[in-house]
Amino acid sequence: MKLVHVLGLIPFIGMLGGLPFANKVNAFVLGLPFLLFWIVLWVILTSIIMAIINYIDPANREEGVE
Repeated sequence: MKLVHVLGLIPFIGMLGGLPFANKVNAFVLGLPFLLFWIVLWVILTSIIMAIINYIDPANREEGVE
């Protein structure tokens, strides 16, 4: 598998795969229930990961454009 595919899979696993585990915690983080914090965290991390994928993906390189 290419690195961009692995990076694209990480948010999916983190968001959906982690929800059953995060739902069992009765804690608050930054004033949010842990489950809501988990979802917000992965939304932010997904944006960062997609920016990294956009930067390293060779298909996004523009050649010959002046």
